[in-house]
Amino acid sequence: MRASFEYSGQKCSACSRIYLPKSRAEEFLTELKQHLGDIKMGDPEDFSNFLGPVINQSAFDRITGVIKAANEDSRLTRVAGGSFGGSRGYYIEPTVYLSSTLEHELFDRELFGPVLVAYVYEDAEFDALLSTIDKQGGGFALTGAIFANDPVAIRKAEEKLRYAAGNFYTNCKTTGAVIGQQSFGGARSSGTNDKAGSADSLRRFVSPRTLKEEFNRLDTVLYPSNL
Repeated sequence: MRASFEYSGQKCSACSRIYLPKSRAEEFLTELKQHLGDIKMGDPEDFSNFLGPVINQSAFDRITGVIKAANEDSRLTRVAGGSFGGSRGYYIEPTVYLSSTLEHELFDRELFGPVLVAYVYEDAEFDALLSTIDKQGGGFALTGAIFANDPVAIRKAEEKLRYAAGNFYTNCKTTGAVIGQQSFGGARSSGTNDKAGSADSLRRFVSPRTLKEEFNRLDTVLYPSNL
C-alpha cells in the first residue's frame, strides 16, 4: 500500500501495477480495500495524514482523466477509490482497478499518481506471466518486487525480470531505497542503470587512468610460458 499510495504515488519508484495469483487474490484485495478505507487524506503538514494532494493542476487533470476513462472501461472493475476533488487542493482518493486482461494500456503507462491496476493470473501460469511482465511497463525498468515464500518462485522472478527492474525487492516495497546503502537506478527508459550512490555512478563523472612503473631490468621479459 505504501509503495503505491505514499506521496500520492508521485514517486518514480512507485508501484502502479500488481499481479495476483488466483489462490490469494480475493484475500489480498479484500484486505487492501479495508486498509485503504482506514487511511487519512489531508494537509501534508499534519503528519497523521497518510497522503496529501497531487502536486499541481496539470497532474490533477492528467490523473483524474485516467480515472474517468477507467470508470467507463468495461475491462476494468473499480475495487477501491475513484473519487477526487480540486476545490481546496488537488486531492485524489487512492484508487484500485482490477483488469480482466493483461493487454490493458494501464499496464504500459507511468501513472505517477495514486492509481493501481491489478491482474489476477492462474497460479500455474506464473512462468508465462513473468515473460509478459518483462515486456510491459511502457519501457520503464526502475523498480519491482515479489512477495513469496517459495524460494524457487523468487529465483525465477529475479532471473526473468533481471532487465525489467534495476532495483528488485523480495518481500518488501518498491520504494524507499536507503541512501548510501542501496544504490539506485534503472535501465531501458528509466536511465542508464548507473546506480546513484555507488562507484558505478561516480565513474560517469571522472576519466579513469591507469599508471604503471617498472622497477626491474628490461633485458628480460618474463611471461608465464617462459618462467
